[in-house]
Amino acid sequence: QVQLVESGGGLVQAGGSLRLSCAASGSTFSRYTMNWFRQAPGKQRELVAAVSPGGRTNYADAVKGRFTISRDNAKNTLFLQMNSLKPEDTAVYYCNAQFLTILGQRYDYWGQGTQVTVSS
Repeated sequence: QVQLVESGGGLVQAGGSLRLSCAASGSTFSRYTMNWFRQAPGKQRELVAAVSPGGRTNYADAVKGRFTISRDNAKNTLFLQMNSLKPEDTAVYYCNAQFLTILGQRYDYWGQGTQVTVSS
């Protein structure tokens, strides 16, 4: 079981920056693939960025070059540095932890979300 708590959201002008954090409970944080998702009003939740247990990262095309995902396994914390923010980045951002066992069982855990609003 993993509990996730996001922080760092807020209101920012276009072109500005925010840094989201996700604090995770439990001692197995380093074994999880960690993801940031977002959901804008009236839209489906979408994957923004992911970081594997080994540190490999992937990004949605819409945020490549602007967002950076990172993790601090010693502090059980996930980060999302968001630069050059655009109004279309406005959404609730969710932290997600995924674990896949060798038997193929998948475990998903979600935070409560943090609102990011980018004004034009």
